[in-house]
Amino acid sequence: MAEFIEPRPTPDVAFAAHPCVEVAFTNWPRQVVPINEVPFLIGRGSENGNHLALDDPRISRKCAVITAVPGGLQIEDRGQRSGIFVNGTQINRGKILCDGDRIRLGAEVECQLVFRSFSDLRASGEGQTRLDSLVGPRTGDSHFELNRLRMLLEATSLLHSQLPLELILATMLDHAITITHADRGMLLEPDASGVMQVRVARGRERTSLAPETVNPSRTVLRQAVEQRSVAINKDLRLADANLQAAQSVVLQYLRSAVVIPLYSVPCVDDAAHTPGHDELLGAVYLDSKREAAFSELDRQILDALGVQAASILDNARLMQHERERQRLEQELIIARKIQQALVPQGLQDFPYLEITGIHRPCYEVGGDYFDVFPAADGRTAILIADVAGKGLGAALLTTMLQGALSGMSLGADPVKVFDHLNRFLCDRATVGRHVTMFFGLIDPDGTLEFVRGGHPSPLLLRRGQVRELYTEGSFPIGLVEQAYYAASKIRLDPDDTLLLFTDGATEAADKDRNLFGYTALVDAFVQHANGSLDTLLSGILGTLERFSEGVRQTDDITLLLVRYRPSAQERNQTAMSGLKATS
Repeated sequence: MAEFIEPRPTPDVAFAAHPCVEVAFTNWPRQVVPINEVPFLIGRGSENGNHLALDDPRISRKCAVITAVPGGLQIEDRGQRSGIFVNGTQINRGKILCDGDRIRLGAEVECQLVFRSFSDLRASGEGQTRLDSLVGPRTGDSHFELNRLRMLLEATSLLHSQLPLELILATMLDHAITITHADRGMLLEPDASGVMQVRVARGRERTSLAPETVNPSRTVLRQAVEQRSVAINKDLRLADANLQAAQSVVLQYLRSAVVIPLYSVPCVDDAAHTPGHDELLGAVYLDSKREAAFSELDRQILDALGVQAASILDNARLMQHERERQRLEQELIIARKIQQALVPQGLQDFPYLEITGIHRPCYEVGGDYFDVFPAADGRTAILIADVAGKGLGAALLTTMLQGALSGMSLGADPVKVFDHLNRFLCDRATVGRHVTMFFGLIDPDGTLEFVRGGHPSPLLLRRGQVRELYTEGSFPIGLVEQAYYAASKIRLDPDDTLLLFTDGATEAADKDRNLFGYTALVDAFVQHANGSLDTLLSGILGTLERFSEGVRQTDDITLLLVRYRPSAQERNQTAMSGLKATS
């Protein structure tokens, strides 16, 4: 029968040991440099980026490099004069290093380094305290026990190492194989469907095995995961019938197996944590074709090793999530820059119009969009749009809209463009987005022709009074396939000012979730109307900010201000037209 051992809590690792190189130059003071990261560069002068800088004219600026490979750490020649020698043999390609290897740099015997797989660990002082914290007080001090405890310390010290994760996991397995006298060891992780898959596989003598060629016993794995504890099968011939009959056990002549399930370590202050519901991170699996015998110390070491391996995987998972978060954040920054570049910057004043505007997305990117551009017939186009939803999906659609609406600068009929966009989005209902939009064309004589698509009416300020351009409703674009869009016209008077806005302005909220509202927007518009457009925009935004008191908004805020300022000739023509109309 499988023997199950309840895991014991283990404190965080506080003792670190790293592979290192010892400078053994003749007449040089002893210097030990830890290999805290790879690639580890060796050469003359730190200004050349070398981690081990040797101030010796016999050493090339680019001398050697230590890199991580599946079998461990290897050294390569970067261009050292007369070459690099390991234990007296010149290397032509990378050479995997073993503990105690002597590395000669060039032809001079005096220029040597010694590779240490780990710095010295002693079971006294700090080391003794660390051992006791991992496995408890020991009953014997035999050389055999000390060597095994030393391996445990070396394995746990990898938790703080800056070496590549695959190398750390391979070394952890090597130590577990040595401790259990296993023939092979594997680290398994669950895939998206929860099935355990081999990530790293190792054999005896620190050899790498191809994960796809190994076949761990799924029955032994399942037993350990179900029991949520270390499973030790000393002799599979004495196990239960199901385990004895397992195909992988029979075909591979397995006689013993050890499985250490690895679970995430909950935070000490995690009040929401429920015991027994930790996330399964994977498992360390070891098997052998020989019977196994485990002392109490072996079991304690396996217990501690499992906790440390779980910590490594948990940290690696958190690091992966952090890297993914940083990648997404970087992509959103790029998307924001692109979107902001598409919004008109430093709006120019047209001969008969003053224009200013602002777009404030509530997230990195938003679904609001506005634009101002000259049309082919001499008129000026103004538009504002609001895509349903927020974030990256809405931003992608606004980019598509800009491309589609750019055709209006070539003289396309706005109504036909609205109809086309509506059919396009309705035919792609899986996109799940619709758009409210206002599009207008202003003639130098003040005629404003506009098309609306479910967007709030712009506000028209004329001689201190505010009114809406329209009060009747219309369908957003992409919501109803049979929607009908039509153009309307009004005549602007000199100094008339239009305020185009998205509902993020009227629905801005304070800390008590009160909304800014339509009336407050109208009041702010009137209150600051006597100044320039920049003063007017600043006044409206200032009123909004004082109301919200710094509360982060949940919708984009976009404002576009347009003031009609005809030339003297156009003013006279407008006045003459008015006289003819009254005569």
